[in-house]
Amino acid sequence: MTMQAVAEEAGVGKATLFRRFGDRNGLLLVLLGEAETRFRTAYTAGPPPLGPGAPAAARLTAFGNALIDRTAADSDLGIALGRQLPLEIRCTSDTGKDFHRHVSSLLRESGADGDCDMLAYALLGFMSVEVLDFLRQEGAVPAARLQATWEDLVQRLARP
Repeated sequence: MTMQAVAEEAGVGKATLFRRFGDRNGLLLVLLGEAETRFRTAYTAGPPPLGPGAPAAARLTAFGNALIDRTAADSDLGIALGRQLPLEIRCTSDTGKDFHRHVSSLLRESGADGDCDMLAYALLGFMSVEVLDFLRQEGAVPAARLQATWEDLVQRLARP
């Protein structure tokens, strides 16, 4: 996706896009933020186990499984846009910060030992688009195996 193509589709000049969004990454971040709103609502206010009301470990498992499903779904706009952004921008975006806060909070709530902030980064590293795409495409790892691995990681970190 180029800024020129977006400008033509929107019926505006390319300069208008640059004034509004700064650069391509700025535009992608706005689109990504809109695409992530539905997912954020699901894990912050939706029904359990993804949303509140389930034990922290069950919510964390559901969160990871949902991310794996979204990454495997080529039609997911949030993931498609995320693939276009550099890692440092994804990590410092509102969505990246929300994911980290959510995972570290669930780790704390589950009674995980250790530095929950750093453990959250480690878990989210496994869930990065690049890692999941590589494992699925180059390693031919099915989504069910990725989800089983995520669940194993959560169970090893969370206290009963």
